[in-house]
Amino acid sequence: MAKAIHSMIRVLDEARSVDFYRRAFGLEVADRFPFDGFTLVYLRNAETDFELELTINHGRTEPYQLGDGYGHLAVAVDDLDAEHARFEREGLSPLPIKEMHRDGALMARFFFVQDPDGYRIEVLQRQGRYR
Repeated sequence: MAKAIHSMIRVLDEARSVDFYRRAFGLEVADRFPFDGFTLVYLRNAETDFELELTINHGRTEPYQLGDGYGHLAVAVDDLDAEHARFEREGLSPLPIKEMHRDGALMARFFFVQDPDGYRIEVLQRQGRYR
C-alpha cells in the first residue's frame, strides 16, 4: 500500500513562505537541502509525518502562474473558530467560515487562506471524514 509523504509547491521567497506556514499551521523546517540552482525545504509538525516540500528556484524573480489546474491543500483542526480568530490576529487574512451541507446534514465547516505565493489552503473543522 502506498503512503502519501509530501506535497511540493514552488515558492518565490523562502523566508516569507517558511514564516507563513510556521505561523499558520505550526510547520517547522524538518530538512533543508541547497542544490545548484534550487533549494528544497521540507516542513512538518508533530501532528503528522506528511510534509510540505517548498521548492525555491534560485534567481527566480517573477511569481509563479498557478494556472487553472491547482485546487488547494487542506488541513484539519480541532477548533475551527479559534483557528480562524488566530489567523486574523496573525494578519493572515482568512476568508469567512463557510458550511457545506449534504442531505440535510452538516458535511463540513471550513475557511480558506492564501499563502504568500497565492496557493489556497482549506482549513477544516476536524469531524466526520475530515480527521
